[in-house]
Amino acid sequence: MSGLSEKPRSKLRIYRDILKTVDNEGHAKPTKILYTANLSYERLNRYLNELVSRGLLHEVDEEGGRYYEITEDGRKLLREITKAINFVEGFGLDI
Repeated sequence: MSGLSEKPRSKLRIYRDILKTVDNEGHAKPTKILYTANLSYERLNRYLNELVSRGLLHEVDEEGGRYYEITEDGRKLLREITKAINFVEGFGLDI
């Protein structure tokens, strides 16, 4: 029952979860990001495409499969998102 009372995550938190996963791993395959960021396959692809198109992630296709690397702009955004979330939560507010 606890899952029913939870609020959906904001886009900001989803961006953070994806970028953090890729940054922590150095590079990450879609499956790793999917499980770590707790997203459906469709939502994951939508967010990955958006982050790649904005230059925050870089997609690499190799024989071993597709994976993602975070760019320097992606790291900057991750730092700023983390600061913003911590700041807002410091006032006891949800983001």
